[in-house]
Amino acid sequence: MNDPLTLFSLIHTSLLEIVSFALALVMVILNIRQSPWAWLFSITSAALYAVVFYGSKLYGDMSLQFFFIAVSLWGWYQWLFGGVSHHGVQISHLTPKGWLYSALAWMIGFVAIASFLRLFTDTDVPHIDAFLTSGSLVGQLLLSRKKLENWYVWIGIDLIYIGLYLHKELYLTALLFALFVVMAAIGLHTWKKSLASQTVETATP
Repeated sequence: MNDPLTLFSLIHTSLLEIVSFALALVMVILNIRQSPWAWLFSITSAALYAVVFYGSKLYGDMSLQFFFIAVSLWGWYQWLFGGVSHHGVQISHLTPKGWLYSALAWMIGFVAIASFLRLFTDTDVPHIDAFLTSGSLVGQLLLSRKKLENWYVWIGIDLIYIGLYLHKELYLTALLFALFVVMAAIGLHTWKKSLASQTVETATP
């Protein structure tokens, strides 16, 4: 399933990458719509992409997929039963302290992952892989808690990922992440409107 094939005599890919691509697109669409079913597609897509990234020696990204699976299970629970009323978490803003903790987690994760990749793997892109892997961990955690700022994180990360995947000749995945940038911008706009509606409903007696 991970054997190479060529689409339209231009794009080198594999059936596994194509399936992962499709599942990831559905996942983001469902995230924008705040559907808990997004997490099921996240789990399946992550499991398949772990195999794709292993074949491309993107070990940081490969390991990230297993974290995505674990966080997706937690996020699924949060979206269904989290929050004070246990009816699911609501969209909210990240506090200044939350921004600080997120930045520190990103930095610490980057240093730890980059060190591991340099010492124990044969990857040729340890630093950018580590930076994006650590940032993706932060973005996924913010998404699971429905923090509006998760979309800003994903827009920045996805833009850089496009270049990395082009370098690795994962052209279909590079296209996917270009679509992710557009969809993240749509998600940001949609969630802002939902947050404004929540605020009005809360303020209405």
